[in-house]
Amino acid sequence: MNGDGLVRSVKSVGSVRGLRALRSALLRRRADARDLPARGPERARVPGAVTGAEPGPGGGVVRFTRSALEVRVSGGGTVFWGWDGARPEPSYALDGRPPEPDGRAALEPDKDGGWRVVSERMTVVISRHGAVEVRTPGGGVLRRELPPRWWEPAGGGRARWVQRSEVAADARFFGLGGRAAGPRLRDGSYRLWNTDPGGGFGPDDDPLYITMPVQLVVADAGTHLAFYDNTWDGRVLLREGEEGAGSGHDRPGGSELRMEGGPLRCWMVAGTPARVLAGWTALTGAPALPPAWALGHQHARWGFGSEREVRRIVAGYTGRGLPLSALHLDIDHYDAHQVFTVDRSAFPDLPRLAEDLAGDGVRLVSIVDPAVKAERGNAVYESGLAAGAFVKDAQGREVRGQVWPGECAYPDFTDPRTRAWWGGLYQERLDQGFAGVWHDMNEPVSFAPFGDATLPRSARHDLEGRGGDHREAHNVYGLAMARAGHEGLRELRPEERPFLFSRSGWAGMQRYGGTWSGDVSTGWPGLRASLALVLGLGLCGVPYSGPDVGGFTGSPSPELYLRWFQLGAWLPLFRTHAAKWAGRREPWEFGPAVLEGARAALAERRRLHPYFMTLAQLARLTGAPYARPLWWGAPGDRALRDCEDAFLLGDALLVAPVLERGADRRAVRLPRGRWYDTATGEAHEGPGQVLLPAPLSRIPVLARAGSVIPVRGEDGGLELEVWAPAAGRTGGGLLVRDAGDGWERAVVERFSTRVVKGAVVVERTGAGADAEVGHPVRVRGMAP
Repeated sequence: MNGDGLVRSVKSVGSVRGLRALRSALLRRRADARDLPARGPERARVPGAVTGAEPGPGGGVVRFTRSALEVRVSGGGTVFWGWDGARPEPSYALDGRPPEPDGRAALEPDKDGGWRVVSERMTVVISRHGAVEVRTPGGGVLRRELPPRWWEPAGGGRARWVQRSEVAADARFFGLGGRAAGPRLRDGSYRLWNTDPGGGFGPDDDPLYITMPVQLVVADAGTHLAFYDNTWDGRVLLREGEEGAGSGHDRPGGSELRMEGGPLRCWMVAGTPARVLAGWTALTGAPALPPAWALGHQHARWGFGSEREVRRIVAGYTGRGLPLSALHLDIDHYDAHQVFTVDRSAFPDLPRLAEDLAGDGVRLVSIVDPAVKAERGNAVYESGLAAGAFVKDAQGREVRGQVWPGECAYPDFTDPRTRAWWGGLYQERLDQGFAGVWHDMNEPVSFAPFGDATLPRSARHDLEGRGGDHREAHNVYGLAMARAGHEGLRELRPEERPFLFSRSGWAGMQRYGGTWSGDVSTGWPGLRASLALVLGLGLCGVPYSGPDVGGFTGSPSPELYLRWFQLGAWLPLFRTHAAKWAGRREPWEFGPAVLEGARAALAERRRLHPYFMTLAQLARLTGAPYARPLWWGAPGDRALRDCEDAFLLGDALLVAPVLERGADRRAVRLPRGRWYDTATGEAHEGPGQVLLPAPLSRIPVLARAGSVIPVRGEDGGLELEVWAPAAGRTGGGLLVRDAGDGWERAVVERFSTRVVKGAVVVERTGAGADAEVGHPVRVRGMAP
């Protein structure tokens, strides 16, 4: 036992609670020692030599001496392969049934005794010893999977395995879920185990709340996404390659994936970044569309403490003319931290409070933790017992842990019956007037002074009727909880889109909502980590996310707070939040200069609301994230691949946040084309780098020449802001209007721009091309 860890635990959660956490952790270790079989001696195994093949739809099965490999190419170009009988299902990542196989793709003999599957978009080559290569139609190698290796207990049981892969020497790695050190993932080790870091975190902390075995790889040969569909604990070792500098002797980039159990199966999508994310979304599900109000500014604090304080904060916003869309109540509004309760002494009439705030255009959002206080008389616990909803150990006894309410039981969200029971509990939140929920502590967390602060690995889960233990269920616990909440809210209030975001999750979590940074440390490194998390999650198919503006753990300086606020105003989820000991996060608490800078950022966010709504709709339709790396439209530009301090917001805008103390200007890398500084109107030509002013009052934001951006006009109506195309070039843009917070079908309006006789002409294209533009147009920028 680590004594320093115990001391930290006692100090952080209180002496009594700390000692209870210690006891809980010891019980967890004892349960694992008793109920998890010792591995003992192991036998190593490799596939061996090829012995034959059986063609099937879209591919077939290639048999080796000691294993078999199934390969299947879908009609959309997605490739699946699985070893040892691993099939696409069952899977928590897939949205419904796997894609249908491509009837034109067939398994056929290849040279040297191997086999191959040729399709329109990719060729899969299987060597006679089990290596798998995925190539472009032109023959370029995107990824080479070396023959895998398994370690099987001599007495039987789950096999560990390792899969080594090679990519191009110039390739860059992205993804793996929410990584504070990203978005580009350098050489190093990355764990696949959703983890509460137990306090603030910065760029050097790993793992965090959302880990996914999803690699997005960008190279000159093309972009591809590889997803190893396995929920077990694992570790990824990445190594970027090196080019031969003219010698021709390149060292390829490498990935080594080690998993503690579960199937060895992989999905791969290749193409442009837009096509890759579209294919990934088709496989794992369209992102949930947030209600329109959730694209505005939201304010939270752990420790409002009372209805009076909530009203004071909202009055502070409205009285100063600052837009506010939602206010979030943390665990302190519960009765003794017990979920689905209210502290009536602090909040005597929550429904009335919610109604009054709604009159000012402000919604209430509630935190929801999964842990239920295990106490007779607690109505939620009693109903969970009756439903058989809680996780049990191998002897059938309820698993307990220590969380904010004290000793708690944990719903087993991998059981459909538990999800139905839990979803019904959200009626209480709706009755209290809440318009949305945020899921916290759902890795899941059980306080511990050492080791993983989670449930015993031997704890038993339903796993959709298959049965298994926490080693397999841990990483999808938050995902399954999000599903329970989302499905419950849809059933309870079917006319409205649910608003839900979750601290933990896994591949496919976008189907149920978004996420946020969690407890990011206050400081300039935390500010940089905030951007890395949002960009990395977007490349894993989770487009709606954002940080705790100002950081969760400490008191930011006025400069740091404003720079964080300015970044947050351009990210999908724009929320201020802090711990109760970390001070306030209201803009007026940092002085007049910060207040005016925040006012400008809020005004611009409000003005761009139609653009954010369009990006949200497009994310649902295409999988493209709102916030994208600069290389999104030009993955072959190596300088852009290495740029991590700026991002694209949709296709039209380039945002360059200030991430360093004292900076009043910054260098900005531009993709190809003309870009206008939106503050000055000055035009800059890319590709290249420019130095732009970045006074404390604003950050550099540039608009792509020719773009059409839907904005809110001065009269509150919809307007098209058009940035003049360069001479001889054209441009365009999209508008997807939101008719409300329900399920109305999205209608995409397309526009093109060109210069005719010195004037900018805007026209509809596609469906309705003969109709008038139908919206006021304001042209900005000067065409030479």
